[in-house]
Amino acid sequence: MEIKPTAYKLQNCLSGREFEDTGWLMADPEDSRNSLIRAIYEKKQIEFKDDSYGIYKFADWMPIGRMLKNSCAPITYKSKKLAEKLNLKNLYITFSGWWPEIGAKMRTCSFKETEAYSVCGRLPENNNRILVVASAGNTARAFAQVCSDNNIPLVIAIPEDNMGALWFKEPLNDCVKVICPPKGSDYFDAIALAAKLNASELFMEEGGAKNVARRDGMATTVLSAAQVIGEIPDAYFQAVGSGTGTIAAYESNLRLKADGRFGDKIMKLIPSQNVPFTPMYDAWMMRSRALPQFDEEDGRRRALMIKASVLSNRKPPYSVPGGLFDALVATNGEFQKATNGELTEACDMFEELEGIDIHPAAGVTIVSLIKALKENQVSPEQTIMLNITGGGEQRFKREFRFVSTKPDLVMSPESSSAEVVERVSALFGK
Repeated sequence: MEIKPTAYKLQNCLSGREFEDTGWLMADPEDSRNSLIRAIYEKKQIEFKDDSYGIYKFADWMPIGRMLKNSCAPITYKSKKLAEKLNLKNLYITFSGWWPEIGAKMRTCSFKETEAYSVCGRLPENNNRILVVASAGNTARAFAQVCSDNNIPLVIAIPEDNMGALWFKEPLNDCVKVICPPKGSDYFDAIALAAKLNASELFMEEGGAKNVARRDGMATTVLSAAQVIGEIPDAYFQAVGSGTGTIAAYESNLRLKADGRFGDKIMKLIPSQNVPFTPMYDAWMMRSRALPQFDEEDGRRRALMIKASVLSNRKPPYSVPGGLFDALVATNGEFQKATNGELTEACDMFEELEGIDIHPAAGVTIVSLIKALKENQVSPEQTIMLNITGGGEQRFKREFRFVSTKPDLVMSPESSSAEVVERVSALFGK
């Protein structure tokens, strides 16, 4: 089973200029101003492939050149029990994780697999550079699993305190290496360590939100919902660390609207964060494009206090043109927040009503829906999409033996670029 390389161009979100993707571009090469770029697909009406293609059933709107093995698409279903509890008539849950009864078979139990299969599918087969990914947890597990399965050289940079997120059904292929800033570090420290590698020609930056493949992999959650519902939802809920998934949801909305078969709605975006780490929530409450200034140590302290640790990005793509601020403005969006206690109660409620355990970040999403209903940001009659970004992990670990991974290298993010490149290169025998 194969797919043809997707035909697309890239567009500068600030200037609107369209240009060819000459290979792993993360920005407009002719514009030095800071801006995201967006994929503009030649095929304006998406053709959904059958489920045997996994996530690549949405390949028409993914900037890829090849299929990788073992992928699974997000699964959307209409909620009954949670919808009844919240008095909602049209609540649709898009679930990413391990729940075989509904067809969800993501072995890392996170929607970060959607990113990894898209980003790695964008890599040319003759690529000889080593991909570098920084992560707070779930992204690391997803990229490690996908690259291990498909023999793609990868360096994961993850805080040592978050190594518990790196569990797998089987040991990783030797093509995957893990480096860590030491205990007491956070996601931003992992980003800083990864950045040292990207100065070397041997390594290549994955790109995060700047990589159109990452965003359009995440956008498959909205494509899944639109396929099942038959139309664009009225409102979209998701907990955010970087906001990349919510940006992707908006971009997917624009493509579905242009398709013409799913209505012409612009769905209201309602992202959410975990108290006390709420920089984007705080900025949006002031309708400010600029994130609030805070002391680095205070930011690190707050990030380490949240239960949904994957939501701890201290430098998210919020302010950049084409980023989350612009998406919220364009959709008349709102922002919500949840405490650790509130998200725990929401996770328990979801498992009791829907029948599957979910990640803490998904609990934040549910809290945001409850609060948005109380504050009349959405109405019970509307068609609502709840993006449950991870679940089934506890069940997966009950059903299968799993192995944990140890760091291949622990280094201070203050280490020189030369030292980091030399020591990590040695892990690959370079």
